[in-house]
Amino acid sequence: MADQIKSSPYDEKSSTQDGRVTHEEHIDVASDHIDNYLPENVSYGPRGMPGLVGSSLVTGAAFLASLGGFSFGYDQGVISIINVMPQFHQVFPKTETAFGKSFMTAMLQFGCFLGCWFFPWLADTISRKWALTIVVVIFNIRAIIQTAAQSYGALVAGRTITGLGVGTLALGAPLYISEISPPNLRGTLLVLESISIVSGAVVAFWTTYDTRDLAGEIAFRLPSGLQMVSAVVLGVGIHFLPYSPRWLAMVDRKPECLEALTRLRCLPAEDSRVQTEYEGILAETTFQRILQEKHHPNVRGFRLEIATWLELFSKRIYRRTIVAFGIIPETSLILSGVFNILQLVAVAACFLIIDHVGRRPLAILGGFGTAACYIIIAALSGIYEDDWSRNKAAGWACVVMAFLFIVIFGLSFSPLGWALPPEVFPTSSRSKGVALAVATNWLANFIIGVSVPPMIDSMRFGTYVFFACFCFSSGIFSYFLIPETKGKTLEEMDAAFGDTSGEEEREIMRTAMTGVRREGPMIGKTA
Repeated sequence: MADQIKSSPYDEKSSTQDGRVTHEEHIDVASDHIDNYLPENVSYGPRGMPGLVGSSLVTGAAFLASLGGFSFGYDQGVISIINVMPQFHQVFPKTETAFGKSFMTAMLQFGCFLGCWFFPWLADTISRKWALTIVVVIFNIRAIIQTAAQSYGALVAGRTITGLGVGTLALGAPLYISEISPPNLRGTLLVLESISIVSGAVVAFWTTYDTRDLAGEIAFRLPSGLQMVSAVVLGVGIHFLPYSPRWLAMVDRKPECLEALTRLRCLPAEDSRVQTEYEGILAETTFQRILQEKHHPNVRGFRLEIATWLELFSKRIYRRTIVAFGIIPETSLILSGVFNILQLVAVAACFLIIDHVGRRPLAILGGFGTAACYIIIAALSGIYEDDWSRNKAAGWACVVMAFLFIVIFGLSFSPLGWALPPEVFPTSSRSKGVALAVATNWLANFIIGVSVPPMIDSMRFGTYVFFACFCFSSGIFSYFLIPETKGKTLEEMDAAFGDTSGEEEREIMRTAMTGVRREGPMIGKTA
């Protein structure tokens, strides 16, 4: 597919002088290239920052939705300071032990892992907006339990329930953003999730840092309770925004789908680009139904839900699944304070360069670059950790390597963990594939959170060697298994992964689009 972006796939014969589409003379879908009719090929303006300025409603909606990621990052920043507060240890003595601290911290990630499995069904059933609202309620229930907890058990229970809420918030935000964004801004806006997570950690860290000297339990209960603010803003604010046009089409609410699309694009329904994107959305919905019946004939209900999850590991797309969650475990390292500021700067830089540099080079840099940092830290720690006071130069060298690590991490694995999975799956498997990738992220966070403090106590510098091996393996994985996805069409994805899932789906999409075009435009029609 040519890299240039078309303003409309219709030829000049199909438009009137005022830009409206005349469907009496539309192009025959069967004879034209199907890419011309996909909504991803419609451009509403420039990419990047100039495009964000011109799409104020979508940009505002994306920022609001990304508060789910902000809530997760905020919790990480809060707990990093609370864990060292003497006021906190006086109320919860078990958190002074390595396992008690790590288990309490990691149960958030375990709750996130559990939440990923039910959110796709919830979002498809009651809409993306209401699903996000429900998990905001869950999140706030947990926040109240955690903030008011008087025992270690209540504290752990609160963090587990928090995970159910915040994990699904972090999953639901990219889903909603991807479905409301114009094609020319979708990739840029999806990186907001990573930026929001790191921003939340930065804000929470320094907020809690400022309250650490307050007398009594207010020192840790105040910043813990403040995390409900961003969640409430999301839960309430989301209802002032349109429903996802793709969800409306999925539940056969076609007039509302077109209305939501015109509101999001700030254009009349007659605009050729709106009509093209609208027809593409309807075709995608029809396509999903045809494909589902083709692969799972006469399967319904819970059996169908299980079958579609298992399809991620089928011969048809298993390589894409491996790539999607193979990139993720590196996101398990959550750093605090100034490290988070550095990561925020690095992620913001990735926001600007990812569509120019590509995904694969950044993944390779992330693997081998972070491995090199860990190796140097391990070597210096192994030699000098018993007497850092006499070897300050070596200590500062470790600090520099830690700074370099977080910069490389912020440029690579931090945003790629959110941006790459939605790109590698064919349309029929994308929602569940992304959910699986995010679930893998939370599970890895849980394992790291529980195991690292005891590892540092027992293995000392060997812990850095352990992670250096994993980072190096990630570099090898990225070099041999991750293809470049930047700007690739569905057909090119087939060649990259060595399968034919995209071509099979393209033929079904052609059939679906032909049916939609025969129905004619929705302009002026009623439900």
